[in-house]
Amino acid sequence: MLRTVVFAAVVGVLSVITADAQSDNPPVIIGRRDPPVRVQVNLNLFVPGPTGEGEDANKLRDQTQRSFYAIASHECDLLREVLAKDCRLDSLNVNLNGNRAFGQQGQMEGYTVQGQMSFQITLK
Repeated sequence: MLRTVVFAAVVGVLSVITADAQSDNPPVIIGRRDPPVRVQVNLNLFVPGPTGEGEDANKLRDQTQRSFYAIASHECDLLREVLAKDCRLDSLNVNLNGNRAFGQQGQMEGYTVQGQMSFQITLK
């Protein structure tokens, strides 16, 4: 008899705990963080100048890549100014393609620069 009463009491307590666990109120998460947002920027430029294997061509390639990296650095500043609390450069891809002018009218010698920048930001 005592076992039956104890068993009934345990079953009753367990059913209350189970019913409470299935309530419609989701748990409150303290310190919830906003999910990051990915921002992708594509950029195409033309930089006139020598494209051969000489010293001037090497300097132009270096200068062009530095400029692209500076643009990527500034992009995070711009994103923070406009819509982001926090910004982090996630990936960067730069392609330089030399365009040589072989006596063709109107075509300049230089580099076509194509690049992609990807950032992870947290919105304001």
